[in-house]
Amino acid sequence: MKKVTIYTTNYCPYCVRAKQLLTSLNIAYTEVDVTEDSAARDAASAKAGGYMTVPMIFIGEEFIGGYDDLAKLHATGGLLSKVEE
Repeated sequence: MKKVTIYTTNYCPYCVRAKQLLTSLNIAYTEVDVTEDSAARDAASAKAGGYMTVPMIFIGEEFIGGYDDLAKLHATGGLLSKVEE
């Protein structure tokens, strides 16, 4: 199973939704709270090709996007297979 990493802030409702979706599917993830860590946020943004908002979700080294992208991937049946690759 590929590692899932989600960069979040403590005030982001979309971060909460993304974590709830992953949890509901029994997909383990590592959360990196960047609320007060601008260096970590900048590093994640650079890794995501300049994407600036949270959540920033990665499956393995692949940047998936934010919550809407994660939900769309799940709705089209691609999330579980992508994690299990």
